[in-house]
Amino acid sequence: MNNIIFNYLFKNYLKSFFKVFLFFYSFGLILNLFEEIEFFKNVEVSFYLPLFLTIIFVPSMLINLLPFIIFVSSLKFLVDLRNNRDLLSMKIFGYSNFKIFIILSLTSFLIGWMALFLVNPLTSTMSKYYEKTKSIYSKDIDHLVSFNNNGLWIKENLDQGYRIITANKYNNENLNNVIIFNLDENFILREKIYSEKANIKENNWILKNVSIFKDNETLEKMETASITSIYTYDKIISLFKNFETLSFIDLLLNFKNLINQGYNKIFLEQSLHSMLSMPFFLFIMSALACIMALGTLKRSNNVKFILIGIITCVIIYYLKDLSIALGQTNRISLKLSNWIPIISIGIFSLIGVLQINEK
Repeated sequence: MNNIIFNYLFKNYLKSFFKVFLFFYSFGLILNLFEEIEFFKNVEVSFYLPLFLTIIFVPSMLINLLPFIIFVSSLKFLVDLRNNRDLLSMKIFGYSNFKIFIILSLTSFLIGWMALFLVNPLTSTMSKYYEKTKSIYSKDIDHLVSFNNNGLWIKENLDQGYRIITANKYNNENLNNVIIFNLDENFILREKIYSEKANIKENNWILKNVSIFKDNETLEKMETASITSIYTYDKIISLFKNFETLSFIDLLLNFKNLINQGYNKIFLEQSLHSMLSMPFFLFIMSALACIMALGTLKRSNNVKFILIGIITCVIIYYLKDLSIALGQTNRISLKLSNWIPIISIGIFSLIGVLQINEK
């Protein structure tokens, strides 16, 4: 009988999860499709391109929403289980609330690891294609910033021509071995500036040990000089905070290579710990749903639990967002900021699970 109940709980919980996941996917599809149509409204493309980009973008968005999808799935499944009296039948056969909690939470924990190792590599590949395709049609690509194996590359539009900046290394707010190419409107080189180091904390870049060349001849050498750029260190780093194009496997296997390519180590660590914490987050969210739904055998109004679920998700979202903000402002460790919400909710859930096990 225990095996029959286990199979029933496991299969029906997965059905509930896929139904809720499909609902979120459909909802995200509709919302993002309008955004893509707005983006392409002045571009001559077929309707299928915005639709295709929406289809490949929404899964990466849902990976980030997976804790809340798990919470809603667990809550819906347990409320249905209670309202159709199946929960009462399980209690008669000696199935405790704790066993139900363990089955649901461990299933969610397993879903988390499967999402990281099987789904996340696919969504990161789709995100790369999405970003690459959108950049082709973007009106803002006159100014470009790129990291590659050769270092940092920046292109800027000036009032009279263009500027291309390259640096092979960066150290916090400083760029090393900086070369600046000033071009006219026809992309003909006017002058080349070499600097051993450039401080880019502000828009007014401070250059050290500067040499200015024109027609391959050295015109001037100076200890310090300055140029005005639209980019600062914070702005450049912010352009590369979107790590959805990096999969969990990439971060595990190629962490050092990504740093050498110019990715910021701090935000790589934040992304890695955010992904590592996700299975535990799913476990805790299922536990939270069990605490809310298994406290009584009485039938209840589903609308009430929907409202409770929405309010709970909003509170947890802002708690997590606050924790990340504290990490980014160096109030707490950035690594720890990913785990504080899980630890906090986990302690609360542990107390709640002990209480529902007595009922």
